Amino acid sequence: MATSDDRSSRSSGFSDDGFYASSGTGGDGGGVHHFDDASDTFRPQSYDPDTRSFDNSGYTPATALEEPRGAFEDDEDEEERAPFRWTAGPDLGLLVLRLVLGGTFLAHGSMKVFGLLGGPGIDGFARYLDGLGFRESRVLAWVTGVTEMAGGGLLVLGLFTPLAAAGLLAVMANVLALRWREGFFAPDGVELEVMLATMAFALLFAGPGRVALDRNRGWFRRPLLSGVVCLVVAGGAAAATYFVLR
Repeated sequence: MATSDDRSSRSSGFSDDGFYASSGTGGDGGGVHHFDDASDTFRPQSYDPDTRSFDNSGYTPATALEEPRGAFEDDEDEEERAPFRWTAGPDLGLLVLRLVLGGTFLAHGSMKVFGLLGGPGIDGFARYLDGLGFRESRVLAWVTGVTEMAGGGLLVLGLFTPLAAAGLLAVMANVLALRWREGFFAPDGVELEVMLATMAFALLFAGPGRVALDRNRGWFRRPLLSGVVCLVVAGGAAAATYFVLR
């Protein structure tokens, strides 16, 4: 029959029995095992931010507790990374798009207002609008001609680009609403009008690029927001012209 003294000589079966001595006094086996002994293989790993590696020293520098940096973050200041810089692809493409579209509408507006380049002038354009069933045709002729001239000129300069593109898009929306039954392909279809409207729509949301007077303005930094607002304005102006004045 086992007595209480036998328990000290038996192993309990747990894996950590060897960490504790059978006696709390001195001796070769006395005392409690320390986890920081040289023979202990379990040590917490610490991270060295300079070498970006782990070691087994158990020591973590205080600097490693600071806010970590991203793996791809460089040491440049945010102000040096943020400025809008020239990029040969998109900025050059937007510049060419603005010059072509703006120049085209600038020429068309001059034909309607001043009769340049063989254009009809205000009187001739007003008669044309009369034939389409518009009321207040002379006023509408002035508004359309000035919108094309002003919008085209602003696009060339890259100034108030979303508003200029919205005005030209409204003009083209009315033309498409009047002529869509004539087919798509030129010379009688709306192929040219669709292309001009698409270019204006693209500039409305893409912005003028960095080679423009709009650079770093509020609508330049938030092209989506300004594009949506100006698109609503363009839609309202086109609907009012088509349904109210006709």
